[in-house]
Amino acid sequence: MTAPEPLEALPEDWTKALAVVAHPDDLEFGAAAAIARWTAQGKEIIYCLLTSGEAGIDGVSPAECGPLREAEQIESARIVGVPVVEFLGQPDGTIEYGVELRRLIASAVRRHQPEIVITNNFRDTWDGDVMLNQADHVNTGRATLDAVRDAANRWIFEGDGERWNGVRQVWAGGSPRSRHAVDTTDTFELGVQSLKAHKAYIEGLNWPHFDPSEFLEGVSRTAGTRLGTTYAAAFEVLTP
Repeated sequence: MTAPEPLEALPEDWTKALAVVAHPDDLEFGAAAAIARWTAQGKEIIYCLLTSGEAGIDGVSPAECGPLREAEQIESARIVGVPVVEFLGQPDGTIEYGVELRRLIASAVRRHQPEIVITNNFRDTWDGDVMLNQADHVNTGRATLDAVRDAANRWIFEGDGERWNGVRQVWAGGSPRSRHAVDTTDTFELGVQSLKAHKAYIEGLNWPHFDPSEFLEGVSRTAGTRLGTTYAAAFEVLTP
């Protein structure tokens, strides 16, 4: 068997990032330990959640579930050093790619003026083969890529904030096309605690044998082997 290609270390010569994902818990299934590393370095990271995850627990109505999951996400972010979490009120499970979604994300980019934008895997699958991704993730990631370009163009969404052309790269966590990674060995346990903060959501999945630590170890150790560390978080890097 051919050994997997080594991963290249992500640059860390930046000071501010904006994380744009679809749901509470999206960042915690892999990227949170990386975020804990960066906040410990003094970097500023802001979370922007398109939905409140209100359709994410089968046995809990959306009216009850949304506030519950927002609270879990705020606590989860606090654990890894992120004090600002925005919820943009999009419909959980039915996010549609389009101009209005691009406008919403571009406005966030202009408002926060990040150097790096972090999102989740937007490819059709998780493994590059048969493990299908979910439509909210796909539409969010693709709209985020376009919104970064939109935010840099003064004539697009004119009136929705001053243009921001300072985004250097977009990083998509968990992509099957990842070629870069960051060492999360020292912050791995913070990543685990951040995922565990989504207690109601995890219980609602009805996965009786799911262990957050074991799950994250499997993902992180594989990436770490390719980076030459114990644990790592992998990202696909795109340049707008």
